[in-house]
Amino acid sequence: MELTGSEIVLECLKEQGVDTIFGYPGGTILNIYDALYKYQDTFTHILTSHEQGAAHAADGYARATGKTGVCFATSGPGATNLVTGIATAYMDSVPMVAITANVAVSLLGKDTFQEIDITGITTPITKHNFIVKDVDKLADTIRKAFLIAGSGRPGPVLVDITKDVTALKAEYTPVKIAPIKRAVSKISDADIKKAVEIINSAKKPFIYTGGGTVISGADKELMEFAKKINSPVGDSLMGKGGFPGTDEAYTGMIGMHGTKASNYGVSECDVLITIGARFSDRVTGNTAKFAAGAKVVQFDVDPAEINKNIRTHASVIGDIKEILARVNPLIEEKKDRTWLDHIIEYKNKYPVNVPDGFNGPFVVSETYRITGGDAIITTDVGQHQMWAAQYYKYTKPRTFISSGGAGTMGYGLGACIGAKTGCPDKTVINIAGDGCFRMNMNELATASRHNIPIIQVCINNHVLGMVRQWQTLFYEKRYSATILDDGVDFVKVAEGLGVEGVRVTTREEYTAALQKALELKKPFVIDCQIEKDDKVWPMVAPGASISEVFDESDIKK
Repeated sequence: MELTGSEIVLECLKEQGVDTIFGYPGGTILNIYDALYKYQDTFTHILTSHEQGAAHAADGYARATGKTGVCFATSGPGATNLVTGIATAYMDSVPMVAITANVAVSLLGKDTFQEIDITGITTPITKHNFIVKDVDKLADTIRKAFLIAGSGRPGPVLVDITKDVTALKAEYTPVKIAPIKRAVSKISDADIKKAVEIINSAKKPFIYTGGGTVISGADKELMEFAKKINSPVGDSLMGKGGFPGTDEAYTGMIGMHGTKASNYGVSECDVLITIGARFSDRVTGNTAKFAAGAKVVQFDVDPAEINKNIRTHASVIGDIKEILARVNPLIEEKKDRTWLDHIIEYKNKYPVNVPDGFNGPFVVSETYRITGGDAIITTDVGQHQMWAAQYYKYTKPRTFISSGGAGTMGYGLGACIGAKTGCPDKTVINIAGDGCFRMNMNELATASRHNIPIIQVCINNHVLGMVRQWQTLFYEKRYSATILDDGVDFVKVAEGLGVEGVRVTTREEYTAALQKALELKKPFVIDCQIEKDDKVWPMVAPGASISEVFDESDIKK
């Protein structure tokens, strides 16, 4: 059948099983939005307040559901406003297809109104990108985009379509899309044999798990593996929920704000098994001293991650779920708990406790208690993000959604809207600091407009908390441009954007406010006023070994 390019775009999205699109219209993408009017029964379109919010929402939707997120934007500033969200998705391996429109082919390269080379701009931050100048190639290009975004190590793909292509007609033939197969072609029997030999020889194994475990849905295989070798398990920020935070073998995050139990465990182990993680600098600290006494085994879908930051002694390339399914039967079961009990002693000796008073750790731990751990938590970036990682126990994959690699302030509210849209039956709560919240708080209007019942918790210390913490510890308390003690009233802002809000200053007030928010089932803002000099502990100083992790008690000593 013959369809316009705009109709072909939407039919291809239907082929892929897309049900939700996040976007913002404009001149060059008008034809697609005009066609979308006829597809209202097929797609839910969430009109965000800003294109960056659309990208973050598509990202949050993808992380929460495991499906590919989709966002639309027009040319020029509309497309460039997606860039931060695309980069965020790229750094954390999130499957996303961003569809932008551009000026007509005859106007390209002439500095036409709102003409921007968005494929040139996004080349370093996408798995691949396309500009479509021929309507006959449009359907195949969109199908390729989804295949690339969702296969192997997932990531964002951008498809830029010239405006004339969205109006021209072409023959369209529907295609039944086959499920994307897991990456197994590079899984080598020889690599598995070598890795298994090292693992079986371990007396003090330690498992470091990351986002790849979550993406591949390998949580059950990881549990079997960990129990078979009696190993403690630590995670990266992206690995939250890949191994249950309530299990005795779980030791917490590794790295700059990792627990002493995890950091000591990595530093003392004789074999470090890294599963779906990339040895970020925030995890390793000083790479020369990271796991210095251990043989390193790495399982990862991306060959580029092997020996990039840390030298390995054995590695297996492929989908994590598939690798563990092949490795587990070959592992010799270890009965000796001496090493595991030693690390559990560290957990007991150096617990991550909630300080007295009303503070970020209390807000997060109380949120965990009231929700019973059965919520999706999204975050922005900073102290609140670390508290959300430390004090909420994640037991399932895809329940902690945060910007890890890019560290994108302003990410959380859009991601929260996307996650709630994708998982409407789940409680979804965004935990932000006041510095992050003010960046994209306009997306409260999106939640209000579409009546998306998200809960926005703002941990408000009237400063850029994490930067101030560094200024306190390493810059002799020179608080340059980090004080936000101005006249901004988040409760009034929320009300102005159509959302109910409340300010709390005590533990009792927070408990009551969160319970009200959960019962209300409407978008709700809780502004939590805390002290400006509360800090995230433990911590590793920049350039130090993670074995040199310290907390407030160490400073006092």
